[in-house]
Amino acid sequence: MKQGLQLKFGQNLTMTPQLQQAIRLLQLSSLELQQEIQEALENNPLLELPEEEHTPNWEQNLSAGISTSSGIAAEDDYIYQGETNESLQDYLLWQMRLSHFSETDEQIALIIIDAIDDSGYLTQSLDEVLEAAQQQDDEITGAEVTMVLKRIQNFEPIGVASRTVRECLLLQLEQLPKDTPALAATKNVVDNYLDLLGKHDYRTLARKSRLKEAVIRDVLALLQNLNPRPGDSFSSGDSNYVIPDIQVRKHQGRWIAELHPASAPRLRVNQTYAAMGSSKSNENCSSGDAEYIKQHLQEARWFIKSIESRNETLLKVAHCIVQRQQAFFEYGPESMKPMILSDVADSIDMHESTISRVTTQKFMHSPQGVFELKYFFSSHVSTDEGGEYSSTAIRALIRKLIAAENPGKPLSDNKLAQLLADQGIQVARRTIAKYRESLNIPPSSQRKSLL
Repeated sequence: MKQGLQLKFGQNLTMTPQLQQAIRLLQLSSLELQQEIQEALENNPLLELPEEEHTPNWEQNLSAGISTSSGIAAEDDYIYQGETNESLQDYLLWQMRLSHFSETDEQIALIIIDAIDDSGYLTQSLDEVLEAAQQQDDEITGAEVTMVLKRIQNFEPIGVASRTVRECLLLQLEQLPKDTPALAATKNVVDNYLDLLGKHDYRTLARKSRLKEAVIRDVLALLQNLNPRPGDSFSSGDSNYVIPDIQVRKHQGRWIAELHPASAPRLRVNQTYAAMGSSKSNENCSSGDAEYIKQHLQEARWFIKSIESRNETLLKVAHCIVQRQQAFFEYGPESMKPMILSDVADSIDMHESTISRVTTQKFMHSPQGVFELKYFFSSHVSTDEGGEYSSTAIRALIRKLIAAENPGKPLSDNKLAQLLADQGIQVARRTIAKYRESLNIPPSSQRKSLL
């Protein structure tokens, strides 16, 4: 076999470090990008912020009440203005220290308070509390544990340390004035017929309790003033706060997208250090220092270019979304147009995977609220006239129809499908049920109310 040389031409895509960095930055949320920029500023002396941006006030731009790609829009657009760090346990411990507890009772109280969950309920049985308390003092009795529990249950918020919803509601009812209308009837219903209340089976409730409909109305009205989750007013979990990447405003009758100032800080190269690295006549700069500066100068330029590329791509996608969803920003979710990733990808000549990356964990601030960019993508349903309706718009219509229904005769899924068909939107009952469940709206049997 004779050996020889052959010359072949071909093309292949090489993932350079610069391209990898650009793709990674494209996937980051604004908060993650902020951390990335801060880390780069600390590690690279040739990167800097302009003078007025050395200490950016990120907190002023934190937003809550966001909508995600689930297709459920926030009712309102909340701007974060601070929160208390006090937990439910902190509040209960503060009340305990102000009460006259003996040393033994305080040991029991600490065990009970530690076993209360975020909703305000006691997660351990009294036997388990007693067992834990006897590990510290074997002379503690079950009667002492019960007495301490009753004292804690009279702390604020009323109903805390309850073991069941029934006990929680009864504790709150006990705190009401004796002359409260329908108080005795409400205690009777909660104590004996709570399961029927949960099923909204008022007919069986009236028959078994022998209460008239007017009295049941008063019972329901009183129950609406109670809180079955007394600990919910104390937030111990992490709140979801975002810095919007895009802001939408109206200009000359059209809605336009702009980069949010807080999400796109302006970075620049420190020219003093850059000059030291490039000046051959600088006697104070050794060859090693010059090489160090040269390397970090190149990294700084790559980093700035990657952020600029990220922002350009993000703005290009946002422009496309806003142009296609002008009616949404003008009239709300009911006017959302159907749109999928390929629509945007074809429009701006990018791959769908890029559109997916740039719309994940990126948020848009508008007069309608704060939304994740993925929220604007939804499937479509054909109408009788040959047009298309967005599934997001259908959800909004379902919410609107249910909000306007007669509480005494709520709309069934079949009725909702019929009402949508009257508007030319053909949606199956099973699809209505799926959309309703995605909105966390219970079925008609559970929405029925006598009030």
